[in-house]
Amino acid sequence: MSKKYQLGVYEKAMPNNLSIEEKIMVAKKSGFDFLELSIDDSEDKLARLDMNKKQIEKLRNLMFKEDFYIQSICFSGHRKYPLGSQDKQTRKMSRLITEKAVDLAYKLGIRYIQIAGYDTFQTEENEESREYFIKNLKRVVEIASKKGVILAFETMENKFMDTTAKAMTFIKEINNPYLQLYPDIGNLTNSAFNYKSNEITDLRLGCGHIIAVHLKETLPYVYRNLNYGEGHTNYIRFLTELTKQNVFTYCAKFWDNGSPDYEERLEKSRQFLAKKIDDAWSVRHG
Repeated sequence: MSKKYQLGVYEKAMPNNLSIEEKIMVAKKSGFDFLELSIDDSEDKLARLDMNKKQIEKLRNLMFKEDFYIQSICFSGHRKYPLGSQDKQTRKMSRLITEKAVDLAYKLGIRYIQIAGYDTFQTEENEESREYFIKNLKRVVEIASKKGVILAFETMENKFMDTTAKAMTFIKEINNPYLQLYPDIGNLTNSAFNYKSNEITDLRLGCGHIIAVHLKETLPYVYRNLNYGEGHTNYIRFLTELTKQNVFTYCAKFWDNGSPDYEERLEKSRQFLAKKIDDAWSVRHG
């Protein structure tokens, strides 16, 4: 019987000084099913958008040889170049880097790109920024649809898009099958805590649009740098609901803490999450 789910790992769970090729090998050795590439707002990560043909071919050949693939991109370059920026040149750059990310995904065979759910970053949002965001979002989704690459919203830490409900308003407005949802259940847990709401009721609003899920540990007002089991994310509740929605692609999202035994930490994290997924499956199927 084939495995009933895919569990990948975010590349930032590994030391930054490792190459992409080395991270592929470490992730495979740790028992994960795929690697999620990061393209954040740092210069070295944004430079990946300009990989040449030889670099792309080398990476494709390694993935094929190892039968282990980069399946997704966590694209947070919009922190530096947000789609809803008040500055015209910034908006232009935002569209350009998104188009480059789509092109890179297309050439590497990457299925989907997670994009951050906010119109601006570290500046106050308003009606104008929201309008710019929608206008430019529509344009980049059209570009992605031509290449067959899905863009999918991450549910965030900010109020602009910190719930499934908020993300779905934009998905419905754009109304393109290449714009979907890639929620972070740690962030959703904190949003439910903040709003005193039900995170599962909220998650159900995305039914039919969730393509993958970040599995992340959080505590109230703490969104990162926790080990699995240290927070209040209820994996069984989320995963039971996600199996009902036929969502079987998950990604472990955590960050390297500088420890020399990072491979052991990767393995323990995978085991923790695999057990939660198996337990959730048991809850659903008895």
